[in-house]
Amino acid sequence: MDITDYDKALYYTHHCACIDLSVLMMKTEDDILSKRIEQFIHAFIRETEFVKVKAARDELLSYIDYVYQIEPESTEITAINQTLD
Repeated sequence: MDITDYDKALYYTHHCACIDLSVLMMKTEDDILSKRIEQFIHAFIRETEFVKVKAARDELLSYIDYVYQIEPESTEITAINQTLD
C-alpha cells in the first residue's frame, strides 16, 4: 500500500482537480481507489444533480478514511517519517 496515493487522492478531491485525479486513477495499484476515483470524476463531470456528485465524493472520502484507519506496516511508517523530515 502506497500511502502517498491516498494523500494525493484526498488533496485532489478537496481541490476538485479531476485531471490530477484521473492520472492518479491510472497509476495507483489499488483497484478500489481507482474505481472510486472514476465514479467521482464521472459524477463531477456528467451529473446535473449535486446530490449524486456529493454521494460519489463521500464514497471516495469514506474509502480513504477507511484506509487510514488500517494499521500501517513498519516500512510504511519509516517512509512517512522520511517524507516528513
